[in-house]
Amino acid sequence: MYKKFLSVSLLFSAFALSGCFPFDSEVQRWHLAQQGSTSLSLSRDGRFALISTNIQGIALWDLQQNKKLADFGSQDQYHNSVITSYISDNNRYAITATTQNFAVWDLGWSQSHGLWSIDYATIKDVAIANNGTDVLLALSNGKALFINLTSGRRLEFLAHRDKVNSVALAANGRYALSGGNDHHAYLWDTRSGQIIYSFKHSSRVNQVALQRDGKFAFSATDNNDNIIWDLTTGKKITQLAMKVRYQTLSSARFSDDGQFLVTGSPSRRVELWRTDNGENIKDWRAEVQPKTRPTTAVVYDVAISPTGNVVAGSSAGYAQAWSTD
Repeated sequence: MYKKFLSVSLLFSAFALSGCFPFDSEVQRWHLAQQGSTSLSLSRDGRFALISTNIQGIALWDLQQNKKLADFGSQDQYHNSVITSYISDNNRYAITATTQNFAVWDLGWSQSHGLWSIDYATIKDVAIANNGTDVLLALSNGKALFINLTSGRRLEFLAHRDKVNSVALAANGRYALSGGNDHHAYLWDTRSGQIIYSFKHSSRVNQVALQRDGKFAFSATDNNDNIIWDLTTGKKITQLAMKVRYQTLSSARFSDDGQFLVTGSPSRRVELWRTDNGENIKDWRAEVQPKTRPTTAVVYDVAISPTGNVVAGSSAGYAQAWSTD
């Protein structure tokens, strides 16, 4: 694997976005990849972006400083496309994945912790805990795979009856949320594999998210059966009041306090919701890549900054921030 070791210091402080775009409440825009990206993940606070392109490989950006911090290059020797990635809740580690292998990165030292292959299924989604050693994979064979990379312990979660599309992992690595084509999302214990809650839907679950304090979970389908769950009771709190019929979601994240949820779609939509009643507060459109067809962009990841701005990163190679005031 090609990699560069670049010593950088990541400052995990809150950031404020300076204004430069007067329209649509957009307060800042970053063009991170001229030819678009195959994946883009944001840190929980929206400050850092990990972007992958077929031309430049994987790169880490500090959006506050508008500065590239590290170039990691290609994930593997065959230059396979990275299709999904995730930055740990504490901003220290990241995981990136092609369809057949995944890599873990130490963002503090800008170096790789290794490359692992999956030869019996296709990787659909990934997550990583704050320790940088607990990882979670969504697989096409109907399994959610939890691995501790230090001990080598593997736990295959077998409750799903079809392809697993999306996973989320608690920051401490103890609890996992997975959603799949079998119309179910499951909250489960990564030590025992025991199911804590089962959330049934009317169609395939393509997106899941956990609130960082373990208060709420979110699971979404492609027919607007998008539900926020109370993790103290396992009961439904509310369903999102979607404006578009049959809208698929490509990303979702709770605010730190759990009062809000922000979502992104494959059709440029970025939306902010109240978690208590599912009300839509505001929505925006992600920028598209100039002079390309079709004129759309997949919103790969979303975040809410400490100042309350909504941040999104898309397949067009842009990261954008909007004010919610």
